[in-house]
Parts: sequence; C-alpha cells; structure tokens
Amino acid sequence: MCGIVGWANIDPNLEADGRDNAAILHAMCSRIEHRGPDSEGAFLTNSAALGIRRLAVIDLTTGEQPFFNEDRTVATVLNGEIYNYRELRSDLITRGHRLLSNSDTEVLPHLYEESGPQMVEKLNGMFAFATWDEKRKRLFIVRDRFGKKPLYYGVFGGKLIFASELKALIAHPDVETRLSLHALRQYLAFDYIPAPFSIYEGIYKLPAAHHLTLERGEIKIEQYWDLNYKKRLPYPTIEAAADELSSLIADSTKMRMIADVPLGVLLSGGVDSSCIAAFAQRFSEKPVKTFCIGFEEASFDESDRARQVAKHLGTEHHEDRLSVQRAADLIPEIAGWLDEPMADSSILPTFLLSRFVRSEVTVALGGDGADEIFGGYPTYLAHKVAERYEKIPNFLRRNLIENAVNRLPSGNRNMTFDFLAKRFFRSLSNKDPISRHLSFFGSFTNDEFDGLLTDSVNSQSGTDIYAEARDLALRCEFDTALESDNVVERMQFLDMKFYLAEDIMTKVDRASMAASLEVRSPYLDRRIVEFAAALPRDFKLNCATPKFLFGRTGKRVLKMAAAPLLPESIINRKKSGFVIPLAGWLRGRLNPLIRDMLAADRIAAQGLFNPVYVQKLLREHESGKLDHAKTIWSLLVFQIWMENFGPSRAVNSATNTNVVPELIAKAA
Repeated sequence: MCGIVGWANIDPNLEADGRDNAAILHAMCSRIEHRGPDSEGAFLTNSAALGIRRLAVIDLTTGEQPFFNEDRTVATVLNGEIYNYRELRSDLITRGHRLLSNSDTEVLPHLYEESGPQMVEKLNGMFAFATWDEKRKRLFIVRDRFGKKPLYYGVFGGKLIFASELKALIAHPDVETRLSLHALRQYLAFDYIPAPFSIYEGIYKLPAAHHLTLERGEIKIEQYWDLNYKKRLPYPTIEAAADELSSLIADSTKMRMIADVPLGVLLSGGVDSSCIAAFAQRFSEKPVKTFCIGFEEASFDESDRARQVAKHLGTEHHEDRLSVQRAADLIPEIAGWLDEPMADSSILPTFLLSRFVRSEVTVALGGDGADEIFGGYPTYLAHKVAERYEKIPNFLRRNLIENAVNRLPSGNRNMTFDFLAKRFFRSLSNKDPISRHLSFFGSFTNDEFDGLLTDSVNSQSGTDIYAEARDLALRCEFDTALESDNVVERMQFLDMKFYLAEDIMTKVDRASMAASLEVRSPYLDRRIVEFAAALPRDFKLNCATPKFLFGRTGKRVLKMAAAPLLPESIINRKKSGFVIPLAGWLRGRLNPLIRDMLAADRIAAQGLFNPVYVQKLLREHESGKLDHAKTIWSLLVFQIWMENFGPSRAVNSATNTNVVPELIAKAA
C-alpha cells in the first residue's frame, strides 16, 4: 500500500515554468508519508511528474517505484495491490517483455504497452495508479472497481494535478481552495461526500471503476466496469450457490494472503469477518493472528463473539478496548489527518484497531463489502416493512403508532428500538425509495436544510441533494421479467456506488493508512460481486417470510456457505454493526468539546449554519428528549475539519497546525 501524487501539463508542449518541481513533488509526497513510510520515489519530465510514498509489502528488495517499460518511455506508480500479478507477469514474459523484479507494480507499464487503457479489464486488485506515456504525452490514471483506493484530481495553473489524499494535492502551489456548498449539503445529508465531488470547488474524486486520460489537451473520463443484476439462467439451487460461493471466497482469501510481510485478520465476531478468518486459518501454515476492538459500554461490546470464533478456529487472538476517554484522546489525532469531513463515527474504533493491529502485522484481511453484496443492512428490510406499513389506514398510523413512537424516551444503548423506530418514521416522509433509503441512516434531510443552513447558503446551493443518486440508480440493470420487485437490488447497487465506495472504503483506507496498515477485502473480488448479483434476490435477502421483520433473513447464501466453518450461534446472530456509544458520549465526556465547537458565536461568525437551530439540537439531545447524536456528530466533524483544513488555511497547508488538542484541553 502506498500513496501517489503527480501532475501533467494540459499542453504537453508547454515550457518548464522554472520552479523547483522536484521540491514541489517532494512536498506533496511528504503530506502522505503515513501511507508509505518505507521509501519515496519520483519521476520528472518537462511535461509530467509522478511521486510515490511506498509501504513495502511485496518484493521488499527490488520493488521500488516508479516502474518503467524496457525503454523507459512508460512510467507507473501504484497505490494498492494487483492480486493476479503472477499470472499477468508470466503472460508478459511469454510475450517477450523483460521484467526485473517480483513486484506487482512492474506488470503495469508492460501491460499498458500491450493493451493501452483496456489493460484495466485484466486486473484483479485494489488500486489507484498513474501511468505517464512519454511518446504519446498521455497521462492515464485509474481507480479500482469498488473504490478501495482514493484518487483526487483538479486542473490548476494549466496542469492536471492528482493525489491519493486532499492534503497532498493542496500542497501544490498552483492549487486554490474554496468550500463547495453543494458538497457541504451532500456531506450533511449522507455523512460523506460521494464522487465525483470533493469538499473543495474544482477538486474531484475519480469515481470507482473509472479511468481518466489526459492527451493533447483533452481530458476524458470513462467508466470501464459496472455491476448489473441480470440473473443466471437456469437458477442454481441455493445449496449449489452456497458451495460455489464458498469456493470463490476461499480462492479470493488465499489470493489476498500473498505478502512478504506479516499478515492478520480483523475479526469482529460477525459472520462476514469470521468466514474470512476461517479460510485464512485454513491456508496459513501457523495460527493466523486475529484482532478485535471492544467497548467498555456493555451493549456495544461484542468482543466475546470474536473471542468465541477465535477459540473455535484456533487463531492467535488479540484484543483492545475503547473507552470514552480513549475516544476523546483519538479525536485530535484523527483531526490532523482526516482532510475531508466524514461523519462515520466508527472511524474512531477503526483507527484504534488499525494502530493496534499494526504493532503486530503490516497487512490485514477484513470483511467489508459483504453487507452490500449479500443484502445485510436493515435499510433493505426497511423498504419492505414500509410497503406493508403504508397499507395500514392513515389515521391509525399517525394517531396511534407514530404518536406512540415519538413519545419514546431516547437511550444510550446500542441500536435501541426508539432510535431505529424514529429513524424509520423519519424516512417515511420521503415518498420515493431513493431519498427514503439515503435518509434512513443519513444525518439531515432536504426539508431540514431550510432550518439548518443560513439563507445565503440555501440560496446558493438549494438543489435536490438526492438528484445524482436517482440518476445513478436508474442505471442499474436487472431482469424485470424475472423479478418485478427490484427495489432491494436497486438499493444494493446504489450502496455499492455511494456508501461502500465513499464511506466504508474511505473510512478503512484513511484509518488504516494513518497507521501504515494495509487492509484487504476478499469479498470485494469482482468474481464474488458479479456472482452474487446474478443470484435471485431471495438467496440474499428473503422477504417472503415474517422472520425478515426481525432482521434475520439477510445474507442467506453467505450464511449457508459459512455454516460448515463457524459455530451456529455466530451464523444466526442478529446484525449489530460496528458502532460506538456516541449518544451517551456526547452527553458526557465529549459534551464540553461540542459546546465549544458548536458555540453560537462561533457558528454565527462562520456564516454557514443557523446558530439557533444548532443550539436547539444540542438542548434536545442533552435533555434526553431526542437522540440527535448523528446530526451533532456530523456538525462537530465539519467544524473540526474547518479548523484544520478549511479553505482559509488550506492554501498554506504546510503551516497548518492541529488546533483540536488545545480545544479539547480548554473544554476539559
């Protein structure tokens, strides 16, 4: 795993500007040293520059980047791993290419020579890479199919500038930063900013499964892969599908265990990570190392489940624990490297776990992606519940059921009934399934922006925040003749594009890379994802039985595949998610921080949010009247980001100082 940076002139014939471009490239690389603490590499011409910070994982001795073709007219830097590089390497050698290392990166410039941009169709991996073709004066940058690895870009000063993280990109002196009000609304609605936008105007994320080509002054962005839900005919039995899935997961796990450094498994105790741990243990010559994080608050702590699985499999198990005090201590550190606001609070335990794991291993396998692929989220169930609920007479819904739910007191425990029920009824105010789905676990809705945002911000950004998601969901292909009831699969498709790529993968990438840990996701293998999408919906989420109301019918085929490997109690456990006791923490230890960062005078001076509305949220949450933990946390994260990376500071990011430690000390 690494971090990459660079640029290319829009006009390739442009004369060098006389600046010290080597120093600029080094300054960009230095911002992401955490992604690659082992070495730095650089390639510079009058037209282009490529930089790399390397975390050595494969070929520790001869794997330094950039890599070139034989005549050094093609150069490549890679962030990520190409899992099928051995097969590609053998084929390239057969075709007459001369490769000098055992690195996965070296296959890329040679494969580019063979296939040009179509090379990406042959890659199985997680990657963001950049290739400079000196003969054609062409820059070619790519992001993997599921967005495992990030890639930002923008056009400034006659150059297309790119980097793995925003903090590296804005280190280039040509880059100017302005807050994007559209991206701010997206962040407040989704808790993250989906591609192609970033928090800064004029800086974009390359979407997953896309590549960008700059040649002869023209920038072309193309999608090279997409997922569809067209079914395999004839249907296999679910038992046959489970057997095939088991073989696919086994092969994907084994492929991702290739490394020249120590490797472990992130084990939560759920079926997703436990299944990966089982296969990793099978292919390991000695007990594989497994790691989990627990919480001091009992209703959030599931470390006993992980311990049970580790004992069953015979792994070498390691545990750590997160308390509110440790969480508070982590916030300043996270604030120093989270250069785009993201309100997924599980980034706190993810970072703590990553740092803990890195003390033992350099590479870890995780269970990310299984919920999106196999229908594991409660939001999918919520759509089916909503269909049945709306058949109840309106006067009973409003006057009896919803009135009773709204009167329920808020609690501090994990996934309480009052929290889920209130979120469910809140989502019902959206009549179309796309906005309903995105608002179920988002923070603010379109209707709430009028109260939250100032008139000035609303007047400049008042568009339907779900419009892009609706357009995206309409691209989903499925067999309507076979399954007219396709809302669940449409939402799975949307989650793959939005939530998985720009929340889950971003969280894991930033938290693990901040600790210089590489995390690999066996479920996010193209073969597994396409196989699952081609199965009948009821093989994944069975909505034909009343049991689905209790959240027990998701991931059917995965659970069947994992059943021979794991204890029955793990297979049949209810999903709980990787969540922290945020509501209680915001009423307790973290309350001084939110009172400081969301103070009325600070909010008013900023000019983005209505201070009266924000203070109302704080009072209602602190009193226990309502649970506003998600919305308050999203505002807090944005305020912390503004203090550290906001546009007034970002232009001169080299002098940025992390102000959050002093704020926490002041609040305490």
